[in-house]
Amino acid sequence: MRIPLSWLAEFVELPAGTTIADVHAALVSVGLEEEGSHDFDITGPVVVGEVLEFTEEPQSNGKTIRWCSVRVAAAGETAGDGGADVRGIVCGAPNFFVGDKVVVTLPGAVLPGNFAIAARKTYGHVSDGMIASTRELGLGDEHDGILRLSTLGLDPEVGTDALALLGLNDAAVEVNVTPDRGYAFSIRGIAREYAHATGAVFRDPAAVVPVAAAENGFSVTIDDRAPIRARVGATVFVTRVVRGIDATRPTPAWMIARLKLAGIRSISLVVDITNYVMLELGQPLHGYDLDTIQGGIVVRRAESGETLLTLDGQNRVLNPEDLLITDDAGAIGLAGVMGGLQTEITDATTNVLVEAANFDPISIARSARRHKLPSEASKRFERGVDPEVAATAAARVVQLLEELAGGRAENAGSHFHAHNPLSPIFLPDGYISKLVGVDYTDEEISDSLIEIGATLEHGHDGLIVSPPSWRPDLTHKSSLAEEVARIVGYSRIPSILPTAPPGRGLTREQRLRRLSAETLAAAGLTEVLAYPFVSSTSNTLFASSDDSAVPAIRLANPLDAEVPFLRATLLPGLIDIARRNLSRGLTDLALYEVGAVFEPEEGIHYGVAEVPPGAAIPSQETLDALDASIPPQPWHVGMLFLGNSVEKQPGQPALGSGIAEALDAVRLLTDALDVTLTVRQGIHKALHPGRTAELFATIVNHHDGEETAVSIDATSEIPVGYAGELLPAHSDEFDLPRVVAVAELDLSLLMALAARSVEATPLSSYPAATQDVSLVVPVGVPAGDVREALVQGAGELLENIRVVDDYRAAGIEEGHKSLTFALRFRSSERTLTAAEASEARVAGVAEAALRFGAVSRE
Repeated sequence: MRIPLSWLAEFVELPAGTTIADVHAALVSVGLEEEGSHDFDITGPVVVGEVLEFTEEPQSNGKTIRWCSVRVAAAGETAGDGGADVRGIVCGAPNFFVGDKVVVTLPGAVLPGNFAIAARKTYGHVSDGMIASTRELGLGDEHDGILRLSTLGLDPEVGTDALALLGLNDAAVEVNVTPDRGYAFSIRGIAREYAHATGAVFRDPAAVVPVAAAENGFSVTIDDRAPIRARVGATVFVTRVVRGIDATRPTPAWMIARLKLAGIRSISLVVDITNYVMLELGQPLHGYDLDTIQGGIVVRRAESGETLLTLDGQNRVLNPEDLLITDDAGAIGLAGVMGGLQTEITDATTNVLVEAANFDPISIARSARRHKLPSEASKRFERGVDPEVAATAAARVVQLLEELAGGRAENAGSHFHAHNPLSPIFLPDGYISKLVGVDYTDEEISDSLIEIGATLEHGHDGLIVSPPSWRPDLTHKSSLAEEVARIVGYSRIPSILPTAPPGRGLTREQRLRRLSAETLAAAGLTEVLAYPFVSSTSNTLFASSDDSAVPAIRLANPLDAEVPFLRATLLPGLIDIARRNLSRGLTDLALYEVGAVFEPEEGIHYGVAEVPPGAAIPSQETLDALDASIPPQPWHVGMLFLGNSVEKQPGQPALGSGIAEALDAVRLLTDALDVTLTVRQGIHKALHPGRTAELFATIVNHHDGEETAVSIDATSEIPVGYAGELLPAHSDEFDLPRVVAVAELDLSLLMALAARSVEATPLSSYPAATQDVSLVVPVGVPAGDVREALVQGAGELLENIRVVDDYRAAGIEEGHKSLTFALRFRSSERTLTAAEASEARVAGVAEAALRFGAVSRE
């Protein structure tokens, strides 16, 4: 909202010397955000001149210029720049005559765009100044001819300061108005806020306009039968009739200047008057050519397929939710957004119907967005307009039409008013001080609420506050507390960080999800976020280990027709991101994403619930139906590795990424969640055979009797994901290196299995006993299964075990392999003897021999 200072000063006192910065500071102190400032960017001397004579001189370039003699000061007096009273000026415009009063910019003046005026030789003459056009002065876009002051109805004395005459010495502040404070979209509202901030006396412009009751009713019918609406579209509708106007009269210069500073272009006198009053009082208005209206006015919803030719010349197909202004011939306006071309005010208009109404904010906002027609009127209606100011605004327009357009007001008109007053709010004693943290006195609270326009009644243990009609945002006692805080002053609020109450904070799932992300980031992986839209092929390739189809949700309006499904796996998004980064020269990548996937159940149709209208509060049944229309969305974590995990450096060769890096990251994650992980060799159609692992989790910590998200026996294993390397064919298809390792886990399942608390294992102070064992087993036996057998056989003395060698060369029978394990034994109670360690090792070997026929290789 832009506020010309001269206009603001009409409704609130501005002390002498008040600057733009002063006004901004005052408005910021009551919660309005500073946006900027505006002026005409002109410095003088700029004066009124009179054309004494001119000679037309054709030029060789085909152009004709006028060599003019112009009086710029009273005869015998010094001009504004200290020079002579008559000047020779070159002008190329042909639209003025001898005796015309014009605007002359004298040497030393600076026009918009830092255009400095000086005496300069042109077309064979020294032009001692310039006769200005409307565009050169910043008043409009007209540039075909110079500005003749008679066209503005002005006949000032020669030498008069033209900047003051035309309002070009004014300036405007601009503030950002938040959506809940629509009343501040007016000079009236801003003046009231400035008064709140400074204590200056506020003079309400709506209180000085005489409002005459219309004796002869103009037919207006409100016929809003839309069943989906919770509220009617129009609750106030005021009309007034003015006859005998002269629509060709010029708009006064002061009005043009104020409109320009406020960001609105001057169009014609009648339109300018309605825009001026809208800015002044915050009430959008519309003027109709009365002689083009057939019958009375009906406010109704559009019929299906109905059209309207709007003022911008566009024929618009209307929606049944659009609110219309109609007459007997059909639609003549899109309510609160734009009028129709059929009833447009033209130069031939003599009789005007003035309309001031109050429309439903949601309806207007939807219509403006539906038809891509944002306007100054819709901007105000969608934020809420004072329903009590419509009659005053209409009377103000009538007043200006009589004064400036020579019109004659009639007693014809209408006044429909069915707007319900705002609901009173109960404000308990002590509530505001407790909420804000400041000890406000009862007088401060009462005075602040009265100052914003509220009326108070003393009730039991508190106040009953009735908000003013222009504050529909005041709906709760907390909003009253905010008003008191800003009116008394934000400086009263201490800068003390409050103590967080116990029992709050992140939920268990949020903490574990954050822990998972932080663990992978700490391990050197980079978190990425991918779009959740994929193709059916990608879903099928990665979300199932075999060739079975994967149920997926198809979007009704996909952004890209090639990816119309919601993802059932995170890997397609990670692959796209890896390919994009690889194409930009990042050859070593370790990525992860924590995100939701969509797992619809067979036979259920999702997204079929009816979406309730925005103006109605949905019932619990409606909310339940909406929840049922959404598929399960578990959290997954996906990882991708390519390039080198360790870069080449002196004395250290590069180490390429592979399945080992993927499994290491998976183990870090499950260790952080205290979930025991079992890795088994697996098969997946998208992954390399022999380099694919199925991941299983075992519950080893009880949850203190609490229920978990899964129902499973505490000693059983359940699949939680997979890891592996992409098939080389798929790597080529995705333009990736031949070795790309990936992993994906069901994070929701892991979080459900995670321990409620993690207990640290005490470190033993006794020495360890280490031994190795080499076992020969068939090639098809996974090393992990042999390791598990050794662990179970060796018992609780075995502290650590790891595979150190896989030998398949000379000395080993064909079809077999030799697996070497390093074992570490330790007791927390005593020092182990070599015999005890050997006994545990032999027990482990015996278990491996029993399961797989393992033979110890000496």
